Amino acid sequence: MGHHPVNTTTATSPAPSAPGDAARFVATQSLLTLDVRHPFAAKSLIDAQDMHRTVMSGFPGWVDDGSRDARSQMGVLSTWTVDLRQARLNLVVQSSVPADWSAVPRGAVAQAPEILTVDRTFRTGDRVDFRTVVNPVRAIPPPPGSPPKTRGTRVPHTRPEHVKRWFSQRLQPSGEPPVAPNGVVRVGADADTERLALRMLPRVSSPAPHKGLRIARAEIKGTFTVTDPKTFVAALTQGIGHARAYSCGLLLVR
Repeated sequence: MGHHPVNTTTATSPAPSAPGDAARFVATQSLLTLDVRHPFAAKSLIDAQDMHRTVMSGFPGWVDDGSRDARSQMGVLSTWTVDLRQARLNLVVQSSVPADWSAVPRGAVAQAPEILTVDRTFRTGDRVDFRTVVNPVRAIPPPPGSPPKTRGTRVPHTRPEHVKRWFSQRLQPSGEPPVAPNGVVRVGADADTERLALRMLPRVSSPAPHKGLRIARAEIKGTFTVTDPKTFVAALTQGIGHARAYSCGLLLVR
């Protein structure tokens, strides 16, 4: 599947479904191809905070400067791959508002940005191929005797079998609710976990002033069967898991 955004072809669907068994997904997706030999792209590759700034640079003026939740207000999610042999950084950015990439230095752009509108209706039983890069973490509760409201720590999963279990908890078999009994938000679709292709990716980090920022990443590919279209569209729109500001959690489907 590579790094390409979703296409807008209709998924194979079963017999006509009852009203409410369908939900519509609308977003815009940009495909940026940058030259990693250019300092602008090179810095984004080295520094996760810089990559976040590159992604957000496409959306000037939509929200007030300094707004804390600017990314989620504009529905911005992203994912990237790098081809070191070709010296190309392939960045996919999804948003609920139009993007403007004129702030990216011309010398850093290897190909003109491709921008497309995705408008797609999903129905119960539709099968779609997917790819996602996730930040698989588990929460460790604070030690006994900690002050009230002490936050637990997030520990990354580093073994593929643990990442697969993390992802499986977010699947939603037919008839199951959108939120699992343990509070995990599900994706509105099921998948055969034995057929998932899973690959651990290099961690990304940021130097000062974000010295503690180290993000574990894993790529997961497979085939979804939609079980709850409304929840599925919410997962496509909002992403899954943590570190969504750092190019994790975007579900690309085709």
